[in-house]
Amino acid sequence: MKKLRPQKIIVSVTNDLVTDNRVHKVCTSLVKMGFEVLLLGRKLPNSPALEKRQYATKLLNLAFKNGPLFYAEYNLRLFFLLMVSKTDILLSNDLDSLPANYLVSKFRNKKLVFDSHEYFTEVPELINRPRTQKIWKWIEKRIVPNIKYAYSVCDSIAELFKSEYEVKFGVVRNIPEKQEAFEIPEEKKINTNKKIVIYQGAINIGRGLPEVISAMQYTKNVLLLIVGSGDIMDQVKKQVTDLRLEDKVQLMGRMPSGEVKYYTAQADLGLSIEKDMGLNYRFALPNKLFDYIAAQVPVMVTNLPEMAKLVNHYQIGIIIDSHEPEYLAKKIEEAVSNEDRRKQWKVNLVKAAEELVWENEEKVLREIFDA
Repeated sequence: MKKLRPQKIIVSVTNDLVTDNRVHKVCTSLVKMGFEVLLLGRKLPNSPALEKRQYATKLLNLAFKNGPLFYAEYNLRLFFLLMVSKTDILLSNDLDSLPANYLVSKFRNKKLVFDSHEYFTEVPELINRPRTQKIWKWIEKRIVPNIKYAYSVCDSIAELFKSEYEVKFGVVRNIPEKQEAFEIPEEKKINTNKKIVIYQGAINIGRGLPEVISAMQYTKNVLLLIVGSGDIMDQVKKQVTDLRLEDKVQLMGRMPSGEVKYYTAQADLGLSIEKDMGLNYRFALPNKLFDYIAAQVPVMVTNLPEMAKLVNHYQIGIIIDSHEPEYLAKKIEEAVSNEDRRKQWKVNLVKAAEELVWENEEKVLREIFDA
């Protein structure tokens, strides 16, 4: 009797794979479910080496690194690659990889699954570029109503898609796997007597970084760690230098998620202070917030619906109403020094960390991919 081969899934994303922990978790879960997985990303000049994974990976080396020509080249290359590759299911991550996946799914009659990491047409990078925003909205309107299998990162975004296109979106939050106890390697230990505040993730507009760096001028005995890279990294470096904050702000750069946890575990406060710049940020539920919770680190978040709902539900930190630097400094000082509140937050974080684990989100994935 001929042995049945596992179904093959080709997963595509426009980034360089190294720091996209959500995609890695999804691919790993799909392997656990019995699928054969190939993850397609892109190679960048400064991409760190990709560690060996349980699934196959392939990086596309593209001539264009950003802008319209990048998206056109990426989707064209992806289209031809998907057309000739053996696969049973296509998994498209975000709107920018959807055109090629959608066309191939129609031409080859393949199951298409759409993972919307964010409300793409409302990201801050598009809000001030109405022409480009209209193009992506046009693409969304032409494709999303025809998608049968889809999921997003939070209830609010899922509801937006449902109300606009009458398409049911599942919710798979960007929650880390259950974290086992670990020792912090000696070389990763932060040698300081200061209270440690950490920001991890993309260094992009709208994340509250210029404001919190300015706030460090008004803090005492506080060290801010910024782990990540992004579009405004040069601006952030210049700001730190201009304000002479090198002793209060450490720019750690981008690093694999497996290393970030060592620094997060040493923090006294984790920041997720996105600004209300369009619907995408308004309904943000960032993975860094769940990483802080997994490490049982109290959090400071903006008063935006999804983040505030989570923090209020578990009572695990502080919610801010302004990005004014002196206000931020006051709230940071309060969050790291109020021992009575911190003791209660720590107790509540134990419960939150037990409940908010990727293993619970996998149930939604199984329903979608086994359908």
